[in-house]
Amino acid sequence: MKQNQDTEENDDMREEYDFSCMKDGVRGKYASVFENTAITILLDSDVAKVFPDSQAVNEALRTLARILRNTEINAQ
Repeated sequence: MKQNQDTEENDDMREEYDFSCMKDGVRGKYASVFENTAITILLDSDVAKVFPDSQAVNEALRTLARILRNTEINAQ
């Protein structure tokens, strides 16, 4: 945001969102929980059409991982 920009003019936050009553708010309080457990990956649109949700993507990747592991074990 530009420093000389009038923020009141562009403030489209609804009145019912009153954050003044919130106490001890900490930005990113739970971010560390997801640091090593969840990542975001963008899929190409043609790939995204095949998978209805993240659960389907995860299952397909787990299946592929099992196949690759079995192939490596059989190759040894």
